[in-house]
Amino acid sequence: MNSKGLDYTVLAIAIIGAINWGLIGFFKLDLVAFMFGDMSILSRIIYAAVGICGLYLISMFGRVQDITE
Repeated sequence: MNSKGLDYTVLAIAIIGAINWGLIGFFKLDLVAFMFGDMSILSRIIYAAVGICGLYLISMFGRVQDITE
């Protein structure tokens, strides 16, 4: 099964989440809360999606050799 597209999509979402965490750590700016409201339904969906993508990326460790080929 070719899941390269899914892998890149999940990686992009995780990178966006990491940038948001960097903004929180360095500048106390939560970009998701700023754009969509503090713990609104939409912001909670975004946080959940980033978390799920992070969990999915754990499975990538076992497939790194397959992805690079």
